[in-house]
Amino acid sequence: MLYANVDGFAFTEPLIPIEQRPEIDRWILSALDSLIQKVTDALNDYEPTIAGRAIEDFVSEQLSNWYVRLCRRRFWKGEYEADKISAYQTLYVCLETIVQLMAPISPFFSEAIFCNLNAVSRRYPVNSIHHTNYPKSDVAMIDADLEERMQLAQDVCSLVLSLRKKINIKVRQPLQKVMIPVLNANMQLQLEKIADLIKAEVNVKEIAFLTDAEGVIRRKVKPNFKLLGAKMGSKMKMAAAAISQFNQHQIGLLEREGSILLSLEGEEIPVLLSEVEILAEDIPGWSVASKGLLTVALDVTITPELQNEGNARELVNRIQNIRKESGFELTDRIFVHIMGNTVLKPSIIQFNDYICREILADAIHWVSDLQDGLPIEVNGVMLKLAVTKKG
Repeated sequence: MLYANVDGFAFTEPLIPIEQRPEIDRWILSALDSLIQKVTDALNDYEPTIAGRAIEDFVSEQLSNWYVRLCRRRFWKGEYEADKISAYQTLYVCLETIVQLMAPISPFFSEAIFCNLNAVSRRYPVNSIHHTNYPKSDVAMIDADLEERMQLAQDVCSLVLSLRKKINIKVRQPLQKVMIPVLNANMQLQLEKIADLIKAEVNVKEIAFLTDAEGVIRRKVKPNFKLLGAKMGSKMKMAAAAISQFNQHQIGLLEREGSILLSLEGEEIPVLLSEVEILAEDIPGWSVASKGLLTVALDVTITPELQNEGNARELVNRIQNIRKESGFELTDRIFVHIMGNTVLKPSIIQFNDYICREILADAIHWVSDLQDGLPIEVNGVMLKLAVTKKG
């Protein structure tokens, strides 16, 4: 809302047609209509808890943690034109619809938010949310293929980010490559469509899709004793030993087909993918993680070139924090003076334009002495700088 206030957004512009909006907008609106269906069905079945949890999951995982975060740059960068207006309209409709959905189970909270929203837009000629019609799902707005694709993007990003956390490499530090084994042509097509989004979100330079990962990523299988026990009975111990000896080809077949036949004492018994757990093993220079049928391998080697870019991104973060702590407005331009530093200077010079663009500075000035400078730490290296408001 802060950025909307800066831009003076009040939903007075004509509604941008859905087909003219970016894919990320079309996705969240599709997910919103799917949510309307879920909540309506739950309330019709007298299940307010299920309805409330569906709204909570949407707001937390889809709207806040994904849509708003990915669109933050659209809100605060660039001119007040079609793309930014589309982002504002999309977010507004989501917020407005969410409070309408939750009105029966949270009447006062939803009323307060609705009144604040409607005081700006005047989209409804009423004084209360409880005088508006309950939302109805538009099936034509639901794009199941797009929702599946975005869920795949979220799952890939979650795995990669978990690997970064595991090996203690910050997201601001660029890495070179992620490898993803693909099980079929449709999975690869879906991933190719969201490759740029994934690269930006997890900060890697490239994604490689492996159609045959048997010689690259090694995996092992563990049986789920609880699920298989009833099926195997007295043969469970024998089955567990056989399953743990599956080779890479058998594991790949199980993933693709969803089941595999196990021969035990002359009897062919099917083992389902849901009855085992497939684990990926790390390979030298890479870290590997899996979730269901999805596996990712992250190249964890940090070259000098990647380190320089990581230093620049860290410096941007530090200066943005200084801007915030100094009480600067979002649109204020600044002067930056840095006392010479032999370790970080090459990184800062190489990415000078990027740094200036991000922090709203016309230039970075190097000085030999800085009396009132502020000491900061960038990737373990101390740097002294001064940040002042222009004009």
